Amino acid sequence: MQLKQSTRWVLLPILLLFITSTLPAQQNRQTLIDQKAAALLPQVIEWRRYLHQHPELSNREYKTAEYVAAHLKKLGLEVQTGIAKTGIVAILKGGQPGPVVALRADMDALPVKERVAIPFKSTVRAEYMGDTVPVMHACGHDSHVAMLMGAAEILSSMKKDLPGTVKFFFQPAEEGPPGNEEGGAPLMVKEGCMDNPKVDAVFGMHIESDIEAGTFEYKSGAFMASSDWFTINIKGKQSHGSQPWKGIDPIVVGTEIVNALQTIVSRQSELTKAPVVITVGKFHSGVRPNIIPEEAVLQGTIRALDTKMQQETHERIRKIATTIAEAMGATAQVTIDTKTLVTYNDPALVKMMVPSFERTAGKENVKEREWVTGSEDFSYYGEKAPSFFIYFGGMPKGADKSKAPPHHTPDFYIDDSRLDVGVKAFCNLVFDYAKGIAEIRGKK
Repeated sequence: MQLKQSTRWVLLPILLLFITSTLPAQQNRQTLIDQKAAALLPQVIEWRRYLHQHPELSNREYKTAEYVAAHLKKLGLEVQTGIAKTGIVAILKGGQPGPVVALRADMDALPVKERVAIPFKSTVRAEYMGDTVPVMHACGHDSHVAMLMGAAEILSSMKKDLPGTVKFFFQPAEEGPPGNEEGGAPLMVKEGCMDNPKVDAVFGMHIESDIEAGTFEYKSGAFMASSDWFTINIKGKQSHGSQPWKGIDPIVVGTEIVNALQTIVSRQSELTKAPVVITVGKFHSGVRPNIIPEEAVLQGTIRALDTKMQQETHERIRKIATTIAEAMGATAQVTIDTKTLVTYNDPALVKMMVPSFERTAGKENVKEREWVTGSEDFSYYGEKAPSFFIYFGGMPKGADKSKAPPHHTPDFYIDDSRLDVGVKAFCNLVFDYAKGIAEIRGKK
């Protein structure tokens, strides 16, 4: 039987409505998130550029926190301020049952003078450890904050269909608190950000200046290194420079220790298991060329991708320093301060959530990479719940990766035209994690 032309035109809208209503819920939701993120992108860029022009140092993010909190309160979220000094925990309770997911962005800038010629260049100066210094978002934290503000807005608008609860962490002092202050993720955790309600999984992103904008890179398992700072205080015996036999030269002792420390990496560490880096960055001793001083101080950093190897390296440094000093008639005292743990991406969580990133950016734009010897205090959240930390690209499309300005430098630059991809990723993670957990529980 054939329908009349007029009948077909009447039935066409009904047919289209039927097809649309029967599309998978995930596809409908993805389209909605895509549309909302695209519409919000100009605002996200505006937020990012405002924050870039008004950076604040670690544990001093007062105005940044006010700016973020005002936006979150306008969205109707439950906003807790003053966490870990200047941090924020905002809670969004969805209209559907589901898990508790935490999304994290860091807020602090660095004591770096910006050289990039952009309209929103930072000219801010602030006090740091007794000195007045220039301040710059030289690591992309302004982008992290803007993307999470955007995700909070979109997820709030979808509250009715949102499964479970989302906790938004706007964290201070990722770069490390000044002096002997507490701060950063360890203090956020200490003050209960992972509890009430208890977080089931936590996600974070870091924009990278040498990864093409809009793309993601990750590694399952150990991803970023732990960071320890060590100090070796060597005590010898002072003497005239013309009579070294009457003293014990701590500088000579120190040079022997520096050389021996490198054998920990080259001869004592199982590098096929994971890399280890030991760097002595400071060697201070003496006041005059003709005086053999009494003391010398070595300071450096340890990077490890395996917790057991990290602890073994600590013990080897202590043993090498003290025994070399003793053999040469001196003494050595070693102190080691752990700044961050190994950033570990839970393998089961990674396997579950990589498809979410692939749907967000396209499968060709999500790549697995090698481990990184840089560190992140995001690692402390992973002590409390399964975590997944991923790199997000900010390099202009077609740029030469080898010429990309490094992080923590005056020339650091990122292309913010694809921040909507990061916003979408945050939103999709919330829905896709809830769906994945439900499927796992349904199979049991």
